[in-house]
Amino acid sequence: MKRNMKQWLDALRDSPVKKAMPVLSFPAVQLMGISVRELISDSDAQARGMQLVAERTDAAAAVSLMDLSLEAECFGSQIRVSDDEVPTVTGAVVTDEDEAQALAVPAVGAGRTGIYLDAMKKALELIQDRPVFAGVIGPFSLAARLLDVTEIMVDCYDEPDMVHTVMEKATQFLIAYCKAYKDLGANGVVIAEPVTGLLSPALAEEFSAPYVKRVVDAVQDDSFLVVYHNCGNAVLSMMDSILSTGAGAYHFGNAIDMADALALVPADTVVMGNIDPAGEFRNGTPESIRKATLDLLERCGGHPNFVISSGCDIPPLSKWENIDAFFAAVAEHYKHKGAESA
Repeated sequence: MKRNMKQWLDALRDSPVKKAMPVLSFPAVQLMGISVRELISDSDAQARGMQLVAERTDAAAAVSLMDLSLEAECFGSQIRVSDDEVPTVTGAVVTDEDEAQALAVPAVGAGRTGIYLDAMKKALELIQDRPVFAGVIGPFSLAARLLDVTEIMVDCYDEPDMVHTVMEKATQFLIAYCKAYKDLGANGVVIAEPVTGLLSPALAEEFSAPYVKRVVDAVQDDSFLVVYHNCGNAVLSMMDSILSTGAGAYHFGNAIDMADALALVPADTVVMGNIDPAGEFRNGTPESIRKATLDLLERCGGHPNFVISSGCDIPPLSKWENIDAFFAAVAEHYKHKGAESA
């Protein structure tokens, strides 16, 4: 359903009672009794999974699978798939400048991107009570999978031209891919740049922010919102370059103190995060996640631009009793705050 996403984001920020917006999709496998392997291979299952999550939770928006192997696989990367974990990339496809120059930009729809686009089309028909976002990888995080995450850290110093060559091709593909989601009617994308969190501020400013900004500039408008995600522990030191991307909203992980991030972001810019996905959603208890959620809201909920979320993608086998407890705690917090102000 087409929406004015600028108005939606402003309303989310200005509402005294805010809905949570976790990155929640893979735990749908438990609701359907299927494996991750089956989910990533079937557009009907993905759309149905998103629908089931939307029906079960009072989330501000629905988010499709945050599968950070997907785009790299289109470029030729090998991936490791299992029944109960998110797919991962193995090995590199670019090891020198010649291979970087020869790297072909795949067509949108190559590999499993066709399945994910089809899933979005179906999900948009099933979910109409809230915005629907696609999950996509960011340009530096994609380049890191093509060059190898460890190698690219050295290459940024020793082979910067090669890195920029791969970044250029990654960005070309991601712009086309995001435009395809936009053309289907998706309301936005959550663009994940976790590997950027490993860089120094200077390198992040050179190798990530300008490319993310190109994606944002190419697709973001009143009807299509880009949410930038970075779960690295260096986010605070690179906040200026992160904000220079111009994304509509920002989503940060639990490696940082959310109060510190809020102090660096303009008060009219929405910031989301950052309940620990592994420590709480996956391995916590309903009691521990309730406490973590209430504590974070108590510390940060006074900022009108703060929207509580998971710190990153919630793992597939996270207990639904923990997920339910998270949403219940959010409702409890705002009900309590409403009673106080009445």
